[in-house]
Amino acid sequence: MINFEDLIKTLVSPLVLKSDDVVVKSSSDDEGLLTIQVLVNKDDLGRVIGKGGKLAQAIRTIAYAGASKEGKKIKVNIDSLD
Repeated sequence: MINFEDLIKTLVSPLVLKSDDVVVKSSSDDEGLLTIQVLVNKDDLGRVIGKGGKLAQAIRTIAYAGASKEGKKIKVNIDSLD
């Protein structure tokens, strides 16, 4: 079983300057949708989203691939701490 919180944190931490500020939370609803909330320092938000949202989309694609392998649905939200 994949620990999606660790997976996302491993992907995001090298991208930011303040890796201690990276917070990853997960929650699940009744329909089996796993929601991952990624919070980073406001100065690092652009680094995680990337130009045109390409890095954010790549992170989501990796998470979706892992979730589909386990027969789950996942949603990844990226936001700043402030």
